[in-house]
Amino acid sequence: MSTPPTDGSATSRTPLPRRKVLVTMTAAVSAPSLLALSSPASATSAASVPTAATGRSAAELPGGGDLGPNVLVFDPSTPGIQAKLDQVFKQQESAQFGTGRYALLFKPGTYHGLNAQLGFYTSIAGLGLSPDDTTINGDVTVDAGWFDGNATQNFWRSAENLALVPVNGTNRWAVAQAAPFRRMHIKGGLNLAPDGYGWASGGYIADSRIDGTVGPYSQQQWYTRDSSVGGWLNAVWNMVFSGVEGAPAQSFPDPPYTTLATTPVSREKPFLYLDGGSYKVFLPEKRTNARGTTWGSGTPRGTSVPLTQFYVAKPGVTAATLNAALEQGLHLLLTPGIYHLDRAVEVKRAGTVVLGLGYATLVADNGATAMKVADVDGVRLAGFLIDAGPVNSSTLLEVGPEGASKDHSDNPITVQDVFIRIGGAGPAKATTSMVVNSRHTIIDHTWIWRADHGEGVGWETNRADHGLRVNGDDVLATGLFVEHFNKYDVQWHGQRGRTVFFQNEKAYDAPNQAAIQNGSVKGYAGYKVADSVTAHEGWGLGSYCYYKDDPTIRQDHGFAAPNTAGVKFHNLLVVSLGGKGQYEHVINTTGSATVGDSTRPSTVVSYP
Repeated sequence: MSTPPTDGSATSRTPLPRRKVLVTMTAAVSAPSLLALSSPASATSAASVPTAATGRSAAELPGGGDLGPNVLVFDPSTPGIQAKLDQVFKQQESAQFGTGRYALLFKPGTYHGLNAQLGFYTSIAGLGLSPDDTTINGDVTVDAGWFDGNATQNFWRSAENLALVPVNGTNRWAVAQAAPFRRMHIKGGLNLAPDGYGWASGGYIADSRIDGTVGPYSQQQWYTRDSSVGGWLNAVWNMVFSGVEGAPAQSFPDPPYTTLATTPVSREKPFLYLDGGSYKVFLPEKRTNARGTTWGSGTPRGTSVPLTQFYVAKPGVTAATLNAALEQGLHLLLTPGIYHLDRAVEVKRAGTVVLGLGYATLVADNGATAMKVADVDGVRLAGFLIDAGPVNSSTLLEVGPEGASKDHSDNPITVQDVFIRIGGAGPAKATTSMVVNSRHTIIDHTWIWRADHGEGVGWETNRADHGLRVNGDDVLATGLFVEHFNKYDVQWHGQRGRTVFFQNEKAYDAPNQAAIQNGSVKGYAGYKVADSVTAHEGWGLGSYCYYKDDPTIRQDHGFAAPNTAGVKFHNLLVVSLGGKGQYEHVINTTGSATVGDSTRPSTVVSYP
């Protein structure tokens, strides 16, 4: 492969096809025991048994408590930090479908000489109110040595709320889907490609400041929101910016930059922090037409909730217990691990927070829906993974009941870094992964994935017809990744929906043309706006096909929508990866067909 330019010029690399499908990953491994380091005493002071002094009834669940063995908390005086980081990484580096889950938390202060390499299901975060409260003179690194330099499977890891001073001036963050980079301050540059500049398929940045230049190099697509960058080097297929200071100017398709001056509506993800010796969760306030970070001008705006108002859940807890905690009025903090659910976790109270640490994973057993949210204001779901089980679930996450109609414009429901997976970790099925019925919901970074590799994978083995269905009006998606579903990946039925950045791959494993035929239409669109919709808008949307089992398959289009003035799209593209299948058009009957095996996009700048 050619290497990127060394002269700092903003030239694009030749696009390369993704090849996630070609390698079978290692089998699941069990997590070895890692002892948690000390946590603040006040964070573990909540009683585990009701007493007369607490005023609790015998059946009442306690708030607060320790964060469990897989949350490792460091301070600058902690001995052996690098050894512990290396131990976690050695276990997690290639454990793509393993059971280990870890959160690495750093108390405010300054740390020297660290290189935190992040493997699967590993989150690193500072515990200050601002990223600059916790400074690492060192690196937080994601690379792809475990996969021969190919970063397209570097999923499920995150970095949040830290300031970094990279050792060589540039931090490497070579990731793919479900790997958010939030509230980070890089006092230098950021390289989004693996060592050797192999394939990469990320990614997402929000509420971050990169003082130097961001170099995507081989990254095929990327979304950056409400941030500040010192420069942006190049682009491959689809680079989208909203509310980013220093973003390149609008220029799609050459280079393929989609740039919005502001983000229509945003509210940053809740995060855990230390206030003196006590843990709290900060809840950032909603912003409209946002630009730049929330923390650059001082203390971020929002409210704090003490950990004592959260039920701190550990793996092995039942759905019944989680629901009892919610009914009691507690929020939920899901510590790292795997939670098997025989029924839905039901979030009914306005303002409830469900926050996961270290990729806490909810498994929907026996056809259950993992979580249901009532049609109430201000619920915040953040930072966890939902796995389908071997018995088909009709849905895995429901935001609002069917027919929900309340106005939540002042205090929307937010779904942030909530990822959904069907297969890969084992046999699994789900008809529709996520259904959004509540109005004004904000979906801020999700990856909804019908697995194309791993265990329990096959056209009917991990059958999953649809990824996301939006029924509610006025829903906004910022950073939407939905892949490989048997039919429509996204169905949008609500009015006035908006999407800023969409990345889609059609199902790799379709056996033949007949398997994907949609009546007289060849194939199901990756993104379908219902014929009844009169107002909808999208910016920076891409759909790719790689029909490995039958390269003769034809897909009529990547996008389908009513041809009406109120339904608008900006900067669309479709790509045939290596000529394995082809698109006839980009959207409806507009846009040129893809041809050959050059993986060159076909684009539409404006529709209609």
